[in-house]
Amino acid sequence: MDILKFITAGSVDDGKSTLIGRLLYDSEAILADQLEALHASNRKNDDGTIDLAILTDGLKAEREQGITIDVAYKYFETVKRKFIIADAPGHIQYTRNMVTGASNAALAIILIDARKGVIEQTTRHSFLVSLLQIPKVVVAVNKMDMVDYSEEVFNNIVADFEKLAAKVDLVNVTYIPVSALKGDNIVYQSSNISWYTGDSLLQHLETVEIVIDDSSAHARLPVQWVIRPQTDELHDYRGYAGRVSSGSFKVNDKVTVLPSGFSSTISKIELYDKNLEEALAGTSVTVHLSDNIDISRGDIIVNSAGQPQLSNVIEADLCWMDTRPLDTTMTYLVQHNTKTIRCKIQEVIYKVNINTLEKEHDEDFKLNDIGRIVIKTAEPLAFDPYQVNKANGGAIIIDSRTNVTVGALMLRQSVE
Repeated sequence: MDILKFITAGSVDDGKSTLIGRLLYDSEAILADQLEALHASNRKNDDGTIDLAILTDGLKAEREQGITIDVAYKYFETVKRKFIIADAPGHIQYTRNMVTGASNAALAIILIDARKGVIEQTTRHSFLVSLLQIPKVVVAVNKMDMVDYSEEVFNNIVADFEKLAAKVDLVNVTYIPVSALKGDNIVYQSSNISWYTGDSLLQHLETVEIVIDDSSAHARLPVQWVIRPQTDELHDYRGYAGRVSSGSFKVNDKVTVLPSGFSSTISKIELYDKNLEEALAGTSVTVHLSDNIDISRGDIIVNSAGQPQLSNVIEADLCWMDTRPLDTTMTYLVQHNTKTIRCKIQEVIYKVNINTLEKEHDEDFKLNDIGRIVIKTAEPLAFDPYQVNKANGGAIIIDSRTNVTVGALMLRQSVE
């Protein structure tokens, strides 16, 4: 059974908590003790029904106490698929949290209040979803019960969002009219919205295609560990262990090790005590090569026919995550896959006003700012453009003084 990880994004009071609660409640994905506490609660909606937003109250309570919460993950499954919900706050001051939660999501649900339509925060969330290259998007037009389930209201919002989607380069967008409070089109199709003939939200989540990049051209194996037991029994054993981050490798594939550039062929692929003919993305394996090559942790094994870019001056999109502003005079660390090296921010090209999408030429990068920079690393990085291969195009910046992650990078291209 495959797993779909998705993130929800919505403005304040758009009903995100109620939508998640309804999804869990109606799909019967709540533990017995949670269900008992839910029914025992005195909190009710205006119509006397249970307030399902209670199911996400733990996260709210911790935020109110000043506890820093990056992302809360909720898990549930149906007979068709397993799900992971990355529940990140949608306020502008939590931009870094949304970036964290959405970084490896396969789908994003953008909530829009049917009474308000497309607003400034919708623009911000849509921009972030596009920036992070989330392949599938669902626009859930919520609170349809409060506009009398009007088809005209829904169609007008769809038309407005389509203009925004074109502006931020969002594709694969599905529009679903829902009422999280009443349960319309969340798990079950609604008789109140008879003019809508598409799937309910859960039906869509259960059937949407999860795209897995198994192309050998994008085969990438960052080396985490070089295994050399040097025992009498395994005197000549030399294996390179790591997790295939993208693409696929097969025995006898011609591969290149970067940054050295030496090439060889794969002689064996091991998974625990089994030998595999092929290793797919997400699989942790030990690879053996036909030739003895000097390989260390941080090197990356790639398909020789589809090599990434290799450069130490790289243009990238940056989301700043630290309360201290970016310092272009300081030396940071950049971690790309299993490689960690020194780097400097050579240039701030621009910042993006994520509410208006205007580019601002300002080097003053503060918490939650997003923009484009040029980074210079002490050694070359073997990377793919993030828009082509997210798995090998993402990196983080670390403050070497505190060891705190201060920035998320979406690597774009080498700068000559």
